[in-house]
Amino acid sequence: MTASTAFKVLTAQQWRDFERERVFRGAPVDIADGYIHLSTAEQLEETIAKYFAGETGLMIAEVDLLQLGGKVRWEPARGGALFPHIYAELPIEAVIGLERRD
Repeated sequence: MTASTAFKVLTAQQWRDFERERVFRGAPVDIADGYIHLSTAEQLEETIAKYFAGETGLMIAEVDLLQLGGKVRWEPARGGALFPHIYAELPIEAVIGLERRD
């Protein structure tokens, strides 16, 4: 069974832009890959350590995957583990929780 929520790690600037625009179109890596990368709760700390080491002011947005329906695909990534990917823009209404990491 797949999780009903997942997490998007955003820089402080990406979060400010997301709040202002009310939609997130993706970080540079997301745009390059053609989808928005998310992590499950179990994958989150490894994602932060691997891609955001040393960064401060990170915003961890909890995303309700059920609101996104068929726009979410679970696909193998790191080590063959299934990761949720959004093949659409992420509306701010789908963010149901937020945590700041300094």
